[in-house]
Amino acid sequence: MANALPCNRSMQRSVNAMNRAYYIAGWGWVAICAALIARARSPVYVPFEPPITVTQAFGGSPAADWFTRVRPSCNDLEVGMCLQSDPAPEGWEGSGYAAACLAIAGRIEDARMTLLALRQGDQNNAAGIVFNVGHPIADMGDDRSAGPIMRLVVEFQPWNYMALYHAGMSYYVLDQPDLARAHLDAFLEQYDVRDGWTANAREILRRLERGESR
Repeated sequence: MANALPCNRSMQRSVNAMNRAYYIAGWGWVAICAALIARARSPVYVPFEPPITVTQAFGGSPAADWFTRVRPSCNDLEVGMCLQSDPAPEGWEGSGYAAACLAIAGRIEDARMTLLALRQGDQNNAAGIVFNVGHPIADMGDDRSAGPIMRLVVEFQPWNYMALYHAGMSYYVLDQPDLARAHLDAFLEQYDVRDGWTANAREILRRLERGESR
């Protein structure tokens, strides 16, 4: 009987330890569930990024590497000599980057001819490269400089709503209300998400409706 008491005490201690472990684990699970519920009820911030709806060439390709190398020479003074001495790789991707280099140098007609020299399907892909190169310029708010590039993209990708938006804003800056209205209307027809882009487009259209200039 005397030997049974220590055994019982040992068993009781084991039971108590198990109970404490279950207690701690149970409250830990409750805390996790409470955190998950609170997170689910809290608003989630999703930073807005303008959509890109064009075919993009993968970075690191010979054509992309070529453009990285010649990008500093994509200006009106150097671009002609640069493309002669260091031509772009063959294929639609190389032509796309060559057209982009010409476009940001202000040689829009030469860029257009470079795109027109491709097959129709390849023209779309190459124009997507021009868009990707010119889009950051437009997003910085320089629609006057980016406008000609975006208008060139629209010629080959009339469904590219971000190009339509920036082209419309460019025409507005240049005080060409009819063209601004046409491009912004086309943008809103294809892109109806309630965000800053559509809000800006509608505001400019309201100003144009009231006959207000920039």
